[in-house]
Amino acid sequence: MRISCLFVMALSVASLIPQIANAATVTVDVRGTDGKPLAGAIVLVDTPRKPAGPIKFDYAYEMAQKNITFTPHVLIVPVGSTVTFPNRDKVRHHVYSFSKAKRFDLKLYGKDETRSVVFDKVGAVALGCNIHDAMSAFIMVVDTPFAVQTDANGRAVVNDVPAGAAAVRIWHPTIRTPDNMQSQPATVSASGFSTTYTIRGR
Repeated sequence: MRISCLFVMALSVASLIPQIANAATVTVDVRGTDGKPLAGAIVLVDTPRKPAGPIKFDYAYEMAQKNITFTPHVLIVPVGSTVTFPNRDKVRHHVYSFSKAKRFDLKLYGKDETRSVVFDKVGAVALGCNIHDAMSAFIMVVDTPFAVQTDANGRAVVNDVPAGAAAVRIWHPTIRTPDNMQSQPATVSASGFSTTYTIRGR
């Protein structure tokens, strides 16, 4: 069941080394209505400046099934990416999604078998298993290189963000808004800037 969330985001921007002109680090702290840090939220920073080349992240685009669980629970990938779904369990799985960003259906497959899906549309994709109802996970497909999950302390650090006008978006499955996403405008300053955002679920 979705719950309303209150997010307190401490946004701080500090200059990076001089060789990186007009680039900054954005730090976002996300907290829920109980005041506790919210781990696993996705922080995205949108800027008018588009990436010069394809977006890449330095980890495997993999959503494994292990111990009757999807691993990781939340995966961020660039739009156009191929994500693999290896089964590392002794039982078979049937992975699917009905999300508007990507609908797919990976029929039953067993231990050490792998399937793959191309994610060609931006948005959150909720995953399930037709055999194990308790299994759930999310793939966030993004068109920005500035996308990071919050850690156990509710903090996300986004590096090399261009200075200037921007928008900070927060996604979490418990946010009761369209697409579980909320957004706030921001001004990223290379000389250093800090502020606090409060975002309420509807």
